[in-house]
Amino acid sequence: MPSFNQSIFHPTVFFLTGIPGFETYHAWIFIPFCCLYVIAISGNGMILFVIITESSLHEPMYYFLSMLSFMDLGLCLSTLVTMVGIFWFNAREISFDACIGQMFFIHSFTLMESSVLLAMAFDRYVAICNPLRYVTILTNSRIIKVGFAIVVRVTTVVVPLLLLLKRLSFCGSHILHHSYCFHPDVMKLSCTDTKINSAFGLAIVISTAALDSVLILLSYVLIIHSVLSIASPEERKKAFGTCISHTSAVAIFYIPMISLSLVHRFGKHAPPLVHTLIANIYLLIPPVMNPIIYSVKTKQIRKAMVKIFLSKLI
Repeated sequence: MPSFNQSIFHPTVFFLTGIPGFETYHAWIFIPFCCLYVIAISGNGMILFVIITESSLHEPMYYFLSMLSFMDLGLCLSTLVTMVGIFWFNAREISFDACIGQMFFIHSFTLMESSVLLAMAFDRYVAICNPLRYVTILTNSRIIKVGFAIVVRVTTVVVPLLLLLKRLSFCGSHILHHSYCFHPDVMKLSCTDTKINSAFGLAIVISTAALDSVLILLSYVLIIHSVLSIASPEERKKAFGTCISHTSAVAIFYIPMISLSLVHRFGKHAPPLVHTLIANIYLLIPPVMNPIIYSVKTKQIRKAMVKIFLSKLI
């Protein structure tokens, strides 16, 4: 029976998971998730709007911030449809091709965000350690090239990763552990050899997010060394103050990512609820927190927002 064999080994659908054990309360559980999505989408949308419309924010630091907000916005929109479907309409099915498409956007935006955080670390390094050359080093044309390089870098690793996934066969359970398609989660359901996929996925993590985190750490070592050489305590405090927003963004991005990776690597016997909660934290916390951090901690962003709100009221 060829059609039966095809449905077994090359699934047309996967089944996404909401909150295990709380299926009857999904409609109510999604209300706080919905609030988080509204905060993330409106917050990052506002950051983008403010930076685009306010000429005083047309500087390298804010261009990179706009890239970060765009990545967060894309990450939220990549999963919004499946989350709404699962929690409000019990629509758990997702086709294999749609799953591949969702993984492309989720992993692309995630790795791009890592690259943007690295670019922002370099921006802070130049601003603090070499302020006289800041304008000549970070020109508009170079920032455009950095943005283009980030897109190319991520696309050239994510596309082969997903093409390798498409060659796998799936003959067991088609139930995923998350509310969205995530590469390690889908790969685990395969009944064929996944050593190549695992090795390539690990190589991508090491060459992108892991390398970015090491370079970010190195940039801050150099920044701290430079700041400590400043004689004035007031100037030191001011220099460190310009880095608070970025270091907070780095922490809320990498900590959930590392936690999710550890759960997938070593948490085979962990309750399904743990997988689901960490996956949702990894997905939603950075997009929600980044606009809050930058609007609270960055005076220029806060002033521009107030200015826009007052102009609308008037």
